[in-house]
Amino acid sequence: MSTTPVSICSNALLMLGDNPIADFNEDTDKARLASNLWDTARDYVLRRHPWNCAIKRVILSPDATAPAFDFSAQFQLPSDWLRTLSIGEEGERPRYRIEGRKVLMDENACKLRYIFRNDNPATWDAMLVWCMTRVMRSLFAYPITQSTSLEQLIEQELVQLLRESRAVDGQEDEPEAFDESPLIAARSIGSSGYSPYRGG
Repeated sequence: MSTTPVSICSNALLMLGDNPIADFNEDTDKARLASNLWDTARDYVLRRHPWNCAIKRVILSPDATAPAFDFSAQFQLPSDWLRTLSIGEEGERPRYRIEGRKVLMDENACKLRYIFRNDNPATWDAMLVWCMTRVMRSLFAYPITQSTSLEQLIEQELVQLLRESRAVDGQEDEPEAFDESPLIAARSIGSSGYSPYRGG
C-alpha cells in the first residue's frame, strides 16, 4: 500500500485510539484538522534537516532585471524551494545573498543545491515517514484526547525521535549543519485555528 498524507495522518489518529480518515475532504473535524495542518507540518520537518529524499540540484538562469545595487544578477528560487543547502560547486563558493525568493550574485548562473517540497510520501525514506506520523500524532494529541499530560509526553518522545532520525539519515552523507532546537514548534504550525495547545 502506497504511503500518502492521508495514510500518515490516519496512522497518527490510530496511535491516539481514534478512527482513521479516508480523505482530507471528509466532513469531520479531524479531517479538517489534518488538512489544515499537513502542508505546514510537512514543510517544517523537511526544511529542518537535509533529508536525502528531499534534495535537488539545479542551475538557475538570471532574471532579466538586475538588483538595484551590490550584485550584478538575481535568480528566482524554484517554486518548490524550502531551504538552500549550498550555492556553487565544491571548493568554489561564490558571494551571494538570499532576499525574498531571489538569490543575488555576481555570476552568470546559479548552481543551487536545495531542500525541495517533496509532497509525495511514497518517495520518502521510512524514517521520514515515521517522523511525520509522530509529528502529526503530536499535533493531534490535545484536540483528539483533550489530555495535556499525554500531549506533553508525546511531544517529549517526538523531540528524541526526530533527533535520532536526523542522525541516522545524516550518516549516509557528509555532515550537514542544522538547528539543534526542538524540531516541532506546534504552536506556529497550529496557526490555522486548530491549535494543538489550549489557548493557542
